[in-house]
Formats: sequence, structure tokens, C-alpha cells
Amino acid sequence: MSYTVKITEIYSLTHDVKKFKTEKPQEYKFKPGQATEVAINKDGWRDEKRPFTFTSLPDDDYLEFVIKSYRNHEGVTKQIEDLVKGDELIIDDSWGAIEYKGKGVFIAGGAGITPFISIIKNLKASGELADNKLIFANKTGKDVIMESYFHEILGENFISILDGEKLDGHAYGRVNMDFLKEKLNDFSQKFYVCGPPKMVEGVSEILEKLGADPDGITFEE
Repeated sequence: MSYTVKITEIYSLTHDVKKFKTEKPQEYKFKPGQATEVAINKDGWRDEKRPFTFTSLPDDDYLEFVIKSYRNHEGVTKQIEDLVKGDELIIDDSWGAIEYKGKGVFIAGGAGITPFISIIKNLKASGELADNKLIFANKTGKDVIMESYFHEILGENFISILDGEKLDGHAYGRVNMDFLKEKLNDFSQKFYVCGPPKMVEGVSEILEKLGADPDGITFEE
């Protein structure tokens, strides 16, 4: 089923990421970590659907999306970047494979953080965030989405790693075997991985080599 929702607020989070709040259809439901297909309600764009993850909580009276724009592509995200308050989106019912299954480590690359935002917010709201960790990989410091929020609620359990610049307060390099061995001492816990396909595949393989249970690794198929 499709729903047309009006954009009520837009915030800039980084140089190429914006947060969009929209109306929420009555009785609309989703679980933290789930996504929906989104199109722009404008001529020529209504059939151009793309998956975006909800970053609001299921009980909020609005829907929220954190969307990275790829300006060098003449695509949907470039069009979304130019939307203003009052413009409309078309959304479908919710779907998605990333679901919280217990305490563990979230490993995100770039815009792959989005399924984890709602999950982490939900854990914070329900008092279950303690001992969960977030490893967030980006190119440069200006690419880190919601950095201050994650620092504030996760403290030392938030690890930012950059592979494009060396910066105080951030690890440097890639999420490889040496890095994971240095930062984690328990590979029997749950792992949640989301990011570019090559990163997800590579990190999942490394985790298995380090003793993680393949069934304990959750990622978007």
C-alpha cells in the first residue's frame, strides 16, 4: 500500500546528509531498523522508488529519514536534497531484515548507519543501551553523521574510524582484523553490520574468522 506524506521539517546534518521529518499516516507501523520504498511526489519521479530507513521511533507521531545525497548522480537523492518543507513523498509499507536480537556490536559504514539510528534510539528509550557498542567507519570527520549524539549516549562505546584523514578522537584506518582484535575482546556476542556491500562481506568474514557465530551476525541481505 502507498501513502502520500508531507515534509514538515528538514535539517542539515553534514555536508551531504539531511534529516527529513514527515507526517505519519494513521495506523502506520514499522520496527526499529526497518525501511520503506520512497518516491518524490512530483512529475517524472513518482515511479522512482528507493529504499530508505526510518530513523524515528515507532511511537513517534511523525516519520523521519536521514538521507545522504549523491550529487554526482542525476538520481533520486539529488532530487531529494532540493526538496523543501511542504513537498511530498510517497512511501510504501515497511520492510527490512535488520532487527535487534540482543546486546552486541553495531558496525556501520557511511550511510549504513541509518538502520542503527532507530534501533539505538529505541534501546536508549527502553533503558537497554548499556554494553552495546557502535563502530562507525567514514572517510573524513565531516562525514560522521550524528557524531555528537552517539558520543553523548554511548560514551566510550562509540568508536569512530576514518580512512581518509587522521583526526583527534577518531581511530585511523579500516575496520580490519587487527582493528577488531584491538577494540573487541568478546566475539561470542551479537554483531550487526551495515554499509557498502564489500564492507559488509569483508567485515562478516573477519568476524567469523575471529570466532563469531555466523548466525549471530545480522546484516541487510
